[in-house]
Amino acid sequence: MPRKLVYYVACTVDGFIARADGTHDCFLFQGEHFQDLIESFPETFSAHLRAVLGIPENVRRFDTVLMGRNTYDVGLREGITNPYAPLRQYVVSRTMVGSPDPAVVLHRSSPTDLVRRLKAEDGKDIWLCGGAKLASALFSEIDELILKVNPVVIGSGIPLFDGGVGPLPVTLVEHKVYANGFVLARYMPAF
Repeated sequence: MPRKLVYYVACTVDGFIARADGTHDCFLFQGEHFQDLIESFPETFSAHLRAVLGIPENVRRFDTVLMGRNTYDVGLREGITNPYAPLRQYVVSRTMVGSPDPAVVLHRSSPTDLVRRLKAEDGKDIWLCGGAKLASALFSEIDELILKVNPVVIGSGIPLFDGGVGPLPVTLVEHKVYANGFVLARYMPAF
């Protein structure tokens, strides 16, 4: 089965993946949904959190992660240079001079070419971690969208997509609603 590019991302009800400054303090970091995320997507928790929370270094769904510079910079500001070990990690940026960690590959050219090359390889799915500009650049390559919808409205911030995209009809193929209002929803392009 071919690899898929999956935009797996937390967002608010009004479609923001972070506050304007990149922080996520409005998201739910505890509750029954958290255990489901740990069981289904353990590799998507940053390495420093996995150690603290006792999450094993399992690679279930993804073996590769793509992120834009702003997404990578969130951890980098905290001294985290290798956030998603043991995944293959790519930061897509034209402005970064070099990668601060040998485990993180800096990709300075077309993200579409990178994704097409990765899709042609054998392996697990490719996780598009963020951010909004990279998601827009890769819009036509996204094979699945998994939203972790947090029950909060923030009014402004970093949107799911930042740039000209769509419309792309999608089909809701799976969802789970939790008692705390958190929703995990999986969509596939409807073409």
